[in-house]
Formats: sequence, structure tokens, C-alpha cells
Amino acid sequence: MAYLSLLLSAFISATLLPGSSEVLLSTLLLTGEHVLLLLWFSATVGNVLGSCVNYALGTQVTRFADRKWFPVSKQAMDKAQAQFNRYGVFSLLFAWLPIIGDPLTVVGGIFRVPFGVFVLLVTVGKGLRYGAVIVMTLGLEALLTSAS
Repeated sequence: MAYLSLLLSAFISATLLPGSSEVLLSTLLLTGEHVLLLLWFSATVGNVLGSCVNYALGTQVTRFADRKWFPVSKQAMDKAQAQFNRYGVFSLLFAWLPIIGDPLTVVGGIFRVPFGVFVLLVTVGKGLRYGAVIVMTLGLEALLTSAS
């Protein structure tokens, strides 16, 4: 159940909804009751799947660009495309970053990054991020344990 909870938390965290899967991952790690690799895998897969939802939304959002209620102007879309083109598809490696990461995955869909490339880059970035969370959590635990 813990692995599914982590997957769902990571999924929600990757969408435009707020979430904090890192806290749950760290908590599960500190219990010592779970397989580390399965925790990493659950968090990474859930987060990548959430990013895929953002990608899918991005592929559809431009259908509404001509509507008055559409929240992004043509100029802003052109500017976003210029920025995305400037930094390239490899900017998706940073989809794990707070604040800009989730919109970046939507932009990947808007500008039709090939889906396989999208999944590969997002998976690498998010997998490394969760790996770093694991290392920091276990390192902090070891540090605190040795200090006491």
C-alpha cells in the first residue's frame, strides 16, 4: 500500500496540482520497512505519469488559443516557443524543478516534443531528483544517528 500511496502522491505532485511526494518518500525511507529501489521506482513512475498528463493537456490547449477567455496571448505563446527553442528539448531534464517544472511539461506537449524523447528526458531528470532525495534523507539520518 505504501508504494501505491507514493506513486499516487508523486503523480499528483507532477500535475499542476500541489503535492509533496518528497516528504512521503522521506518518511517511508526513515521507517526502514520498505524496499529502497521500489520506493524510488514508485515515486519516479508516478511523477513521470503525472508529467505525461501535463504533456497531453499541452497537446490540446492550443485548440482554444483563438478564444477570448484563453489565458495566454499569442505574443506570450510566441515568446514561450522562442525560449523553449533557445534552450531546446533538453530543458525537459529540469521538469523536476519547483514552480517551472510542471508548466515545462505542458510546454513540451504544446510544442509537440516527440513523446518518446519527452518520456526519456523527464524520466532521467525526475529519477535523478528522487535519487538525490533518497541520498539526502539517508545521509541526514546517518549523520543524526552518529551524532547521538
